[in-house]
Amino acid sequence: MNKFLLKALVLASVNVAVFANAQFRTRNRMDKLEDFDEQKFSWGFYLNGNRLDYRIVLHPKYGMNDNENLVTSKESYSFGAGLIAKWRLNDYLDVRIEPGLQFAQRQLTFNTQSNDIYAGGSLTNPPFMPFPLQEKDKVREIKSTLIDVPVMLELHGQRWYNSRPYIAAGVNYVVNLQSNSTSTDDNMQGIYRSTTHNFAWSAEMGIQFYFNKFKLTPAVRGTFFMNNEKVADNATTPPYWASAISTLQTRAVMFVLKFE
Repeated sequence: MNKFLLKALVLASVNVAVFANAQFRTRNRMDKLEDFDEQKFSWGFYLNGNRLDYRIVLHPKYGMNDNENLVTSKESYSFGAGLIAKWRLNDYLDVRIEPGLQFAQRQLTFNTQSNDIYAGGSLTNPPFMPFPLQEKDKVREIKSTLIDVPVMLELHGQRWYNSRPYIAAGVNYVVNLQSNSTSTDDNMQGIYRSTTHNFAWSAEMGIQFYFNKFKLTPAVRGTFFMNNEKVADNATTPPYWASAISTLQTRAVMFVLKFE
Protein backbone atom coordinates (compact mmCIF):
# COMPACT_ATOMS: atom_id res chain seq x y z
CA MET A 1 0.00 0.00 0.00
CA ASN A 2 1.55 3.35 -1.00
CA LYS A 3 1.88 6.26 1.40
CA PHE A 4 -0.96 8.26 -0.15
CA LEU A 5 -3.49 5.44 0.27
CA LEU A 6 -2.27 4.82 3.82
CA LYS A 7 -2.73 8.49 4.74
CA ALA A 8 -6.21 8.56 3.12
CA LEU A 9 -7.25 5.42 5.02
CA VAL A 10 -6.01 6.81 8.33
CA LEU A 11 -7.79 10.15 7.71
CA ALA A 12 -11.07 8.43 6.79
CA SER A 13 -10.85 6.21 9.87
CA VAL A 14 -10.29 9.22 12.13
CA ASN A 15 -13.28 11.05 10.60
CA VAL A 16 -15.55 8.03 11.06
CA ALA A 17 -14.37 7.59 14.64
CA VAL A 18 -14.97 11.27 15.44
CA PHE A 19 -18.47 11.18 13.91
CA ALA A 20 -19.38 7.96 15.72
CA ASN A 21 -18.04 9.31 19.00
CA ALA A 22 -20.01 12.54 18.61
CA GLN A 23 -23.24 10.76 17.69
CA PHE A 24 -23.20 7.71 19.93
CA ARG A 25 -20.85 8.19 22.90
CA THR A 26 -22.41 7.20 26.19
CA ARG A 27 -20.37 9.36 28.57
CA ASN A 28 -21.48 12.99 28.83
CA ARG A 29 -23.77 12.33 25.88
CA MET A 30 -26.55 14.80 25.02
CA ASP A 31 -29.58 13.53 23.14
CA LYS A 32 -30.42 15.76 20.19
CA LEU A 33 -33.95 16.83 19.20
CA GLU A 34 -35.32 14.88 22.16
CA ASP A 35 -38.94 16.00 21.67
CA PHE A 36 -38.94 16.03 17.87
CA ASP A 37 -40.72 12.69 17.47
CA GLU A 38 -43.40 13.59 20.02
CA GLN A 39 -44.99 16.06 17.56
CA LYS A 40 -48.34 14.95 16.15
CA PHE A 41 -47.45 16.41 12.74
CA SER A 42 -44.09 17.32 11.23
CA TRP A 43 -42.71 18.35 7.83
CA GLY A 44 -39.61 18.08 5.70
CA PHE A 45 -38.27 17.46 2.21
CA TYR A 46 -36.18 14.87 0.41
CA LEU A 47 -33.79 14.43 -2.51
CA ASN A 48 -33.31 11.13 -4.30
CA GLY A 49 -31.42 9.33 -7.02
CA ASN A 50 -33.18 6.61 -9.05
CA ARG A 51 -32.34 3.50 -11.01
CA LEU A 52 -35.27 2.67 -13.31
CA ASP A 53 -36.10 0.02 -15.84
CA TYR A 54 -39.10 -1.94 -17.09
CA ARG A 55 -40.48 -5.33 -16.20
CA ILE A 56 -41.58 -6.73 -19.56
CA VAL A 57 -43.81 -9.69 -20.32
CA LEU A 58 -43.56 -10.38 -24.05
CA HIS A 59 -46.33 -11.47 -26.38
CA PRO A 60 -45.66 -15.18 -27.08
CA LYS A 61 -45.99 -14.68 -30.85
CA TYR A 62 -44.97 -11.11 -31.68
CA GLY A 63 -42.45 -10.68 -28.85
CA MET A 64 -40.61 -13.98 -29.13
CA ASN A 65 -38.78 -15.71 -31.95
CA ASP A 66 -38.23 -19.25 -30.71
CA ASN A 67 -36.36 -18.57 -27.44
CA GLU A 68 -35.13 -15.11 -28.44
CA ASN A 69 -36.60 -12.00 -26.75
CA LEU A 70 -37.38 -9.45 -29.45
CA VAL A 71 -37.89 -6.51 -27.07
CA THR A 72 -35.30 -5.39 -24.53
CA SER A 73 -35.13 -2.58 -21.96
CA LYS A 74 -32.12 -0.48 -21.02
CA GLU A 75 -32.00 0.80 -17.44
CA SER A 76 -31.32 4.45 -16.65
CA TYR A 77 -30.40 6.69 -13.73
CA SER A 78 -32.20 9.88 -12.78
CA PHE A 79 -33.13 12.11 -9.86
CA GLY A 80 -36.10 13.59 -8.05
CA ALA A 81 -37.23 15.62 -5.06
CA GLY A 82 -40.30 15.98 -2.88
CA LEU A 83 -41.95 16.99 0.36
CA ILE A 84 -42.66 15.04 3.55
CA ALA A 85 -45.71 15.19 5.80
CA LYS A 86 -45.68 12.92 8.87
CA TRP A 87 -48.59 12.01 11.14
CA ARG A 88 -47.56 10.33 14.40
CA LEU A 89 -49.85 7.46 15.42
CA ASN A 90 -47.95 6.17 18.46
CA ASP A 91 -44.41 5.49 19.71
CA TYR A 92 -43.75 2.98 16.95
CA LEU A 93 -45.97 3.90 13.99
CA ASP A 94 -46.16 6.94 11.69
CA VAL A 95 -48.09 7.62 8.50
CA ARG A 96 -46.11 9.49 5.86
CA ILE A 97 -47.22 11.19 2.66
CA GLU A 98 -44.25 12.09 0.44
CA PRO A 99 -45.37 13.70 -2.86
CA GLY A 100 -42.50 14.17 -5.27
CA LEU A 101 -41.46 14.87 -8.84
CA GLN A 102 -39.36 12.22 -10.57
CA PHE A 103 -37.58 12.51 -13.93
CA ALA A 104 -36.75 9.44 -16.01
CA GLN A 105 -35.56 8.42 -19.45
CA ARG A 106 -35.55 4.80 -20.53
CA GLN A 107 -34.94 2.95 -23.78
CA LEU A 108 -36.81 0.11 -25.44
CA THR A 109 -35.30 -1.73 -28.41
CA PHE A 110 -37.58 -3.64 -30.80
CA ASN A 111 -35.76 -6.27 -32.89
CA THR A 112 -39.06 -7.39 -34.36
CA GLN A 113 -38.32 -7.57 -38.09
CA SER A 114 -39.05 -11.30 -37.94
CA ASN A 115 -42.75 -10.47 -37.42
CA ASP A 116 -42.92 -10.00 -41.20
CA ILE A 117 -43.99 -13.65 -41.32
CA TYR A 118 -47.38 -12.54 -39.93
CA ALA A 119 -47.99 -10.03 -42.75
CA GLY A 120 -50.85 -12.17 -44.04
CA GLY A 121 -52.85 -11.34 -40.90
CA SER A 122 -54.05 -13.26 -37.87
CA LEU A 123 -56.96 -13.40 -35.46
CA THR A 124 -55.51 -10.46 -33.49
CA ASN A 125 -53.90 -8.39 -36.27
CA PRO A 126 -55.11 -7.55 -39.78
CA PRO A 127 -52.78 -8.02 -42.77
CA PHE A 128 -50.04 -5.40 -43.09
CA MET A 129 -47.40 -4.31 -45.55
CA PRO A 130 -43.91 -5.20 -44.21
CA PHE A 131 -41.17 -2.62 -44.41
CA PRO A 132 -37.49 -2.67 -43.36
CA LEU A 133 -37.01 -1.31 -39.83
CA GLN A 134 -34.32 1.37 -39.63
CA GLU A 135 -32.45 2.15 -36.40
CA LYS A 136 -34.86 5.02 -35.65
CA ASP A 137 -37.74 2.55 -35.94
CA LYS A 138 -36.19 -0.01 -33.58
CA VAL A 139 -35.28 2.28 -30.67
CA ARG A 140 -37.73 4.28 -28.56
CA GLU A 141 -36.33 6.79 -26.06
CA ILE A 142 -39.06 7.14 -23.43
CA LYS A 143 -38.93 10.31 -21.37
CA SER A 144 -41.13 10.48 -18.28
CA THR A 145 -41.98 13.19 -15.77
CA LEU A 146 -43.71 11.48 -12.87
CA ILE A 147 -45.77 13.01 -10.08
CA ASP A 148 -45.35 10.34 -7.40
CA VAL A 149 -47.60 10.39 -4.30
CA PRO A 150 -46.67 7.56 -1.89
CA VAL A 151 -48.66 6.98 1.31
CA MET A 152 -46.56 4.84 3.64
CA LEU A 153 -46.91 3.26 7.08
CA GLU A 154 -43.62 3.50 8.97
CA LEU A 155 -42.61 1.11 11.75
CA HIS A 156 -39.55 2.20 13.73
CA GLY A 157 -37.61 0.84 16.65
CA GLN A 158 -36.70 2.62 19.83
CA ARG A 159 -34.26 5.47 19.60
CA TRP A 160 -30.65 4.39 20.19
CA TYR A 161 -28.85 7.53 21.29
CA ASN A 162 -29.00 9.80 18.22
CA SER A 163 -30.27 7.26 15.69
CA ARG A 164 -33.34 5.14 15.01
CA PRO A 165 -33.87 2.39 12.38
CA TYR A 166 -37.17 1.93 10.56
CA ILE A 167 -38.96 0.07 7.81
CA ALA A 168 -41.94 1.34 5.80
CA ALA A 169 -44.35 0.15 3.13
CA GLY A 170 -47.29 1.61 1.25
CA VAL A 171 -48.98 2.41 -2.04
CA ASN A 172 -48.32 5.09 -4.67
CA TYR A 173 -50.46 7.03 -7.09
CA VAL A 174 -48.27 8.04 -10.04
CA VAL A 175 -49.15 10.46 -12.86
CA ASN A 176 -46.97 10.36 -15.98
CA LEU A 177 -47.06 13.85 -17.49
CA GLN A 178 -45.30 12.65 -20.68
CA SER A 179 -47.35 9.52 -21.34
CA ASN A 180 -48.68 10.59 -24.79
CA SER A 181 -51.72 8.44 -23.97
CA THR A 182 -54.15 10.78 -25.77
CA SER A 183 -52.05 11.11 -28.93
CA THR A 184 -53.67 9.84 -32.13
CA ASP A 185 -50.20 9.07 -33.49
CA ASP A 186 -48.41 5.94 -32.37
CA ASN A 187 -45.16 4.06 -32.96
CA MET A 188 -45.72 4.25 -36.72
CA GLN A 189 -45.02 7.97 -36.36
CA GLY A 190 -42.32 7.45 -33.69
CA ILE A 191 -44.64 8.25 -30.73
CA TYR A 192 -44.50 5.78 -27.87
CA ARG A 193 -47.65 5.83 -25.73
CA SER A 194 -48.16 4.66 -22.14
CA THR A 195 -50.77 5.12 -19.42
CA THR A 196 -51.08 8.45 -17.60
CA HIS A 197 -52.56 7.26 -14.30
CA ASN A 198 -50.75 4.46 -12.51
CA PHE A 199 -50.62 2.65 -9.18
CA ALA A 200 -47.62 1.12 -7.45
CA TRP A 201 -46.45 -0.32 -4.15
CA SER A 202 -43.29 0.67 -2.29
CA ALA A 203 -41.08 -0.72 0.46
CA GLU A 204 -38.36 1.24 2.26
CA MET A 205 -35.76 0.89 4.99
CA GLY A 206 -33.34 3.37 6.53
CA ILE A 207 -31.82 4.94 9.64
CA GLN A 208 -32.80 8.30 11.11
CA PHE A 209 -29.93 10.40 12.51
CA TYR A 210 -30.61 13.26 14.92
CA PHE A 211 -28.54 16.44 14.84
CA ASN A 212 -28.84 19.72 16.73
CA LYS A 213 -31.08 21.43 14.17
CA PHE A 214 -32.56 18.70 11.97
CA LYS A 215 -33.07 14.97 11.41
CA LEU A 216 -31.28 13.32 8.46
CA THR A 217 -32.54 10.02 7.06
CA PRO A 218 -30.67 8.03 4.40
CA ALA A 219 -32.92 5.29 3.02
CA VAL A 220 -33.36 2.81 0.18
CA ARG A 221 -36.80 2.47 -1.43
CA GLY A 222 -38.14 0.10 -4.06
CA THR A 223 -41.19 1.10 -6.11
CA PHE A 224 -43.00 -1.33 -8.41
CA PHE A 225 -45.94 -0.48 -10.69
CA MET A 226 -48.98 -2.76 -10.37
CA ASN A 227 -50.90 -1.83 -13.53
CA ASN A 228 -49.97 -2.47 -17.15
CA GLU A 229 -48.54 0.76 -18.65
CA LYS A 230 -48.85 -0.44 -22.23
CA VAL A 231 -51.13 1.46 -24.61
CA ALA A 232 -51.87 -0.51 -27.78
CA ASP A 233 -50.87 0.87 -31.16
CA ASN A 234 -53.55 1.76 -33.69
CA ALA A 235 -55.22 -1.16 -35.44
CA THR A 236 -53.50 -0.37 -38.78
CA THR A 237 -49.98 -0.33 -37.25
CA PRO A 238 -47.83 -3.44 -37.92
CA PRO A 239 -47.04 -5.63 -34.88
CA TYR A 240 -43.47 -4.40 -34.60
CA TRP A 241 -43.95 -2.40 -31.37
CA ALA A 242 -46.77 -2.43 -28.80
CA SER A 243 -48.19 -5.71 -30.11
CA ALA A 244 -44.89 -7.40 -29.18
CA ILE A 245 -45.48 -6.58 -25.48
CA SER A 246 -48.16 -8.10 -23.24
CA THR A 247 -47.29 -6.29 -20.01
CA LEU A 248 -45.04 -3.31 -19.30
CA GLN A 249 -44.40 -2.11 -15.74
CA THR A 250 -41.94 0.40 -14.28
CA ARG A 251 -39.73 -0.65 -11.40
CA ALA A 252 -37.39 1.66 -9.55
CA VAL A 253 -34.79 1.52 -6.80
CA MET A 254 -34.21 4.86 -5.05
CA PHE A 255 -31.57 6.18 -2.69
CA VAL A 256 -33.29 8.85 -0.61
CA LEU A 257 -31.96 11.59 1.67
CA LYS A 258 -34.65 13.08 3.91
CA PHE A 259 -34.35 16.32 5.89
CA GLU A 260 -36.82 17.06 8.69
